[in-house]
Amino acid sequence: MKYYSTNKQAPIASLEKAVVKGLAEDKGLYMPENIKKLPKEFFDNIDKMSFQEIACTVAEAFFGEDVEKEALDKIVCDTLSFDCPVVPVTPKGQSDTNIYTLELFHGPTLAFKDVGARFMARLLQYFLKNGQRSKVEGQKSEVNVLVATSGDTGSAVANGFLGVEGIHVYVLYPKGKVSPIQECQFTTLGKNITAIEVDGVFDDCQALVKSAFMDADLNNHMKLTSANSINVARFLPQAFYYFNAYARMKALGKADNMVMCVPSGNFGNICAALFGHAMGLPIKRFVAANNANDIFYNYLQTGKYNPQPSKQTLANAMDVGDPSNFARIYDLYKGSHEAITSLISGATYKDEQIRATMQECFAETGYVLDPHGACGYQALKDLLKDGETGVFCETAHPAKFKEKVDEILSADIAIPQRLQEFMKGTKQSIPMSKDFKDFKEFLMKE
Repeated sequence: MKYYSTNKQAPIASLEKAVVKGLAEDKGLYMPENIKKLPKEFFDNIDKMSFQEIACTVAEAFFGEDVEKEALDKIVCDTLSFDCPVVPVTPKGQSDTNIYTLELFHGPTLAFKDVGARFMARLLQYFLKNGQRSKVEGQKSEVNVLVATSGDTGSAVANGFLGVEGIHVYVLYPKGKVSPIQECQFTTLGKNITAIEVDGVFDDCQALVKSAFMDADLNNHMKLTSANSINVARFLPQAFYYFNAYARMKALGKADNMVMCVPSGNFGNICAALFGHAMGLPIKRFVAANNANDIFYNYLQTGKYNPQPSKQTLANAMDVGDPSNFARIYDLYKGSHEAITSLISGATYKDEQIRATMQECFAETGYVLDPHGACGYQALKDLLKDGETGVFCETAHPAKFKEKVDEILSADIAIPQRLQEFMKGTKQSIPMSKDFKDFKEFLMKE
């Protein structure tokens, strides 16, 4: 399959080029030329299939023209060594509910980005091993992954690529604006992972990454790609989640009139869900839940996209003031505000509302929400209609935000063993200003 840029000014690319390069030459995001519809038989039998079986079928539709089936199935199965269950959030004293959560935090770093990061690492490794890559004279052969993170992306990518031969990862994160446990997950690894602590906000980190891709000197010096959701190999595999959610709800007899709610920051996750819908996934509609960074919510109301400086909130992984994947959503629906709003609605919540939701949900149901999942849960409570069943994504284990969750719930959330191991390491990070000149100078010495 071929890939084009959302800005329509770059050459058409192969999957390998789209993955290895990350961002198109015209600063646009790569989009597949075609989105294949999956057959009716697949959806008729999906409730009898495992998560891995479902994902292999979806991956074949996305990547089957470019990756040998046996290799692709292995990549998928290596990626999905865990499950993502659908769990009812039922008020105490009741036997049924119309709100469920899709728990996406059962991977190695206990966050939803594990699937995309692990899949991309293995796909990139496949291309490095089997592809015929062009080499710029004087350019180092190692692939260098630049990733900006507001929290979970950094840990998922760092751990997904840890120890992968021929790849070095640079994680850029905003100083003091990720949780201590999140920071431990990518600053204590060493090996082929370098953590860069930027004196700024997430948008500054993202701007440094994008500027690096566009800099001729850097691209002549080293092979660069990104593992943010701007990379097709990072965001597309997240569609697996939504097919699995539908399958599990169908098995419960509750897939009719199903509404999917996604807490949204850079919009890669909900974008993957929308690609699934374009492939025939019969979800009725979608809700994008925002924190106080309400740029997409305002677009839905007004039809005008107006990026703003990001605001720091309790739900830090959603602190994005100019979500990259809006360009893909806009392109997917050919710029039609009417088409977008007919399928997607929005909600936005400030910190005090997030706190209240976490407290109320815990008191009423016993379920512990993290701040991001709280936005999704509240959006369904506010926006579900009669006869609809809602599923919201719980995107990260609440223990990753232990200080916040404990304080809000007056509780002592247990830290899973996997997270405890990260906390034993020694922080290794490089301080960096938000000035691209300093970042470029650092990379040119690498």
